Amino acid sequence: MPRIEGFRVQNYRVLRDVTMGRLWNNKQDPLTPLVAVIGKNGTGKSTMFDMFGYLKDALQSGVEEACDLKQRGGFRRLVSAGGRGHVRFEIYYRESKDERPITYELSIGLNAHGRPVVTEERLRQRRKGQPRGWPFSFLWLQNGQGLAWSGEESLYRGDEERIEEVEDSSSIPVRLTDPSRLGISTLGVLKDHPRIARFRSFLESWYLSYFTPDAARSLPLAGPQRHLNIHGDNLGNVVEFMERDHPARLHTILARIAKRIPGIQRIDTKRTDDGRLLLRFNDRGFSDPFYAQQVSDGTLKLFAYLLLLEDPDPPPFMCIEEPENGLYHRLLEVLASELRRHSTAPRNSSQVFLTTHQPYLVDALQPEEVWLIEKADDGFAAVRRAADSAVIRNLVQEGLPLGGLWFSDYLETERPHAR
Repeated sequence: MPRIEGFRVQNYRVLRDVTMGRLWNNKQDPLTPLVAVIGKNGTGKSTMFDMFGYLKDALQSGVEEACDLKQRGGFRRLVSAGGRGHVRFEIYYRESKDERPITYELSIGLNAHGRPVVTEERLRQRRKGQPRGWPFSFLWLQNGQGLAWSGEESLYRGDEERIEEVEDSSSIPVRLTDPSRLGISTLGVLKDHPRIARFRSFLESWYLSYFTPDAARSLPLAGPQRHLNIHGDNLGNVVEFMERDHPARLHTILARIAKRIPGIQRIDTKRTDDGRLLLRFNDRGFSDPFYAQQVSDGTLKLFAYLLLLEDPDPPPFMCIEEPENGLYHRLLEVLASELRRHSTAPRNSSQVFLTTHQPYLVDALQPEEVWLIEKADDGFAAVRRAADSAVIRNLVQEGLPLGGLWFSDYLETERPHAR
């Protein structure tokens, strides 16, 4: 499965210049399969979650429309430093552990008419047998124009000061009619550009959870659906798909989930007269089962997360904001262990990125998995990994829980300085 080894974001709200993990030009440790960002309210955790959502929205709808979706308020509300400059993203990912990593770079600014456009877009990768040096770009567009490369080798080499074009018959000129659309959105559907297509598919399949229990309680229309949607209102449809295509697996999953939810003896389904499939939760001490519309928010939320992790074809990247909301604190260790089990599985696993402000959840995590986000003295966000502190590593090795150290302010002893 693809893995994000690192990323950098610049001028996106409070994230003026934040790097997490490895990039092509640094030697930092790559991000772990399970990543948790912790911090106080207002430090930028939700902004980091929204950053991933913006990239996916930009692929689907273009950068201009993405600036207005999900109450973002337009480009001038997104960009840091008083509404001037460009918003920049850099994603460093590997399609599999045996593949050479690929870097995706995206820069967004305003055109002469004050509308958001893609000012630069690039995909690059080192050639086979090239252990170091500048990667070669197989897609490079500036203001919607440039070249794309369909062969194994790359299109450009050099640095930002000197660009050398490689003459080859497999390069094609690109001129986009809409400068607000991503080049990977158009070129990623063509067989001539398999590497672009794979990255487009990777980005398009990101799952960002906006789950709400009230939405999941709605009675779904009849009909199976393969994947849980971002709001969770098709929970019954996903169970129906599993019952139709993977009945033995569903039986095992429901039994396994029931053991992880306190007070639940059995989970099963019931078909209504109009063809809908309802979930039934058999609670100990009650002769009649409860339906999804009647169980608590925490029970329904934990069930949805655990079902999501049992998807036979899971998304490669899963982003969850504050999964602890509505959950009893003793269940957070259960959730954390299930997230790690899924993210580190050898097959059909997702990289999981979550934000939290719950120490009980952090207790179940390792220092390599936890990143602390704080406000620097200039008011913008600064991020550091818990494992980069020798004191924190030693205390955890001595048996002290990481969440307890955070609660006691051991992770926030020094105020970060502006760059």
